[in-house]
Amino acid sequence: MSQRGGAVHVVTTRRRYKGRVYATHLLRRSYREGEQVKNETLGNLSHLPEALIELIRRALRGEAFVPVGERLEIVRSKPHGHVQAVRAAMQRLGFESLIASRASPERDRVCAMVAARVLAPHTKLATTRWWHTTTLAEEYAVEQADENDLYAAMDWLLEHQGLIERKLAARHLGEGALALYDLSSSYFEGTHCPLGKIGHDRDGKKNKLQVNYGLLTSRTGCPVAVSVYEGNTGDAKTLMPQVAKLREEFGLEHVVLVGDRGMISHKAIQELRELEGLGWITALKSTQIRCLVEGEALQLDLFDERNLVELTHPDYPGERLIACRNPELAKLRGHKRRALIEATQKELEKVRARVARGGLKGQAAIGVRVGRVLNKYKVGKHFALEITEKRFNFHLLEDQITAEAAIDGIYVIRTCLPKKQMSAADTVRSYKALADVERAFRSLKTVDLKVRPIHHWLEDRVRAHIFLCMLAYYVEWHLREAWRPLLFADEDQAAKVNRDPVAPAQRSADAMQKVLTHTLADGTPAHSFRTLLEELSTIVRNTCRAPGLEHSPTFDLLTTPTPLQRRAIELIDKIAV
Repeated sequence: MSQRGGAVHVVTTRRRYKGRVYATHLLRRSYREGEQVKNETLGNLSHLPEALIELIRRALRGEAFVPVGERLEIVRSKPHGHVQAVRAAMQRLGFESLIASRASPERDRVCAMVAARVLAPHTKLATTRWWHTTTLAEEYAVEQADENDLYAAMDWLLEHQGLIERKLAARHLGEGALALYDLSSSYFEGTHCPLGKIGHDRDGKKNKLQVNYGLLTSRTGCPVAVSVYEGNTGDAKTLMPQVAKLREEFGLEHVVLVGDRGMISHKAIQELRELEGLGWITALKSTQIRCLVEGEALQLDLFDERNLVELTHPDYPGERLIACRNPELAKLRGHKRRALIEATQKELEKVRARVARGGLKGQAAIGVRVGRVLNKYKVGKHFALEITEKRFNFHLLEDQITAEAAIDGIYVIRTCLPKKQMSAADTVRSYKALADVERAFRSLKTVDLKVRPIHHWLEDRVRAHIFLCMLAYYVEWHLREAWRPLLFADEDQAAKVNRDPVAPAQRSADAMQKVLTHTLADGTPAHSFRTLLEELSTIVRNTCRAPGLEHSPTFDLLTTPTPLQRRAIELIDKIAV
């Protein structure tokens, strides 16, 4: 080229100085002068942003640029990543075939309701409106479904509950398996459901109708089956139906059932003994433990050098008793007792002063007022009361308090399993696994799936609603397990098998580091299950088309996932079925 022409381009040079790399971007013109090629610097671009420098470089190469709005129009944008994650987990679990072997609109709606319950639990009407704000309705082909369609799908689901639970049992419970069982309750909105009864309140909603439901899980807390009962049904009355389900519906001849001391009662144990192949693990009540101590069958000095003692007793023929003492639990119970007693004393002093002033008279009236105090703090057994028409007095039963304090931190596991089948340590670990069922109840009721309050009036709809929530927890449980590396959860689950079964559970060092720093090992933020779903929801499906053409074809363009989002999706592929 002549000296007046020449090719203009960007030249970048980099040099390292004191450990840092410095880049220089120069705008240059190359031209020929005779047979010699020369370069002329026209300007220094180093002060410009890298992205702008790249645009200048591409423009000088001849690329044409137009405003993005002239080439692309975004018609709609819907959050997609969290839907993608839940759908991928359900596909990994073979969820559709679990619900029904044949495709149907009802199966699609049930799967959609389960996914929606994991992502954003709402009433059925609110669900049909919410899922159109995401890609969920499109992914599950339920764009046209309304709340009546969902109610019909729930009725269909209830008819298939037995078959679905048998499939889950085949996956997660085998011969000789350990099954955990516990009972909880949830309150109603309304007064018309036949299942709604006033019963033992677990929600802090006194004098509200409630429904009871029992959850059966595998040893690791994976839900397998749920049963619904009237709200005033006692824990022990629900046990034998679960035994029948395990043996008759699931076809398990040999299984070990774990339940708390209120669930596997003395009467239930008499029935369980008659069933060959059925083992059980439970615990003694505090009054039974006190009898062992007072009868010197369990001597407290045995715990001076160890925290676990195995014994037998004539009152429990053919059984093993495993006594444990947890010093930290003893401190906690002692502190709680003192606090409750002090609060009760303070309230009773007010009643005594009121009676002394003449503001409260009559034995019946005084008794009612005192009863309110004792029912509030539940330590009335430690007080001796004296109530007359014009006088009220009380004092502490110090000897009784001392006797109860002596067994603080002591609990006794009771089982029919022989030592060759399960060691004492493993028996204690198995009983403590009931904490996984309690964790499931917390997730079902408050944290994630929000089974309560129950708005349905029909008995079968309530049963279907609770079963639907259990299925949603089944999906969530597997997602939580897969996402342990990204959550605050402890990844070292193998340590549970070998750690001291009596000592308080300790998080691993890596888990404590996540809790203290709120970050993972690579420095990225650690998440809760809910915040990770929110992070994934920023992956958006954009529906695009050429601008200015109303009927032009559209195409979808997904947000490019971040490294965290990619890893979360990749971990779902590791879900083990």
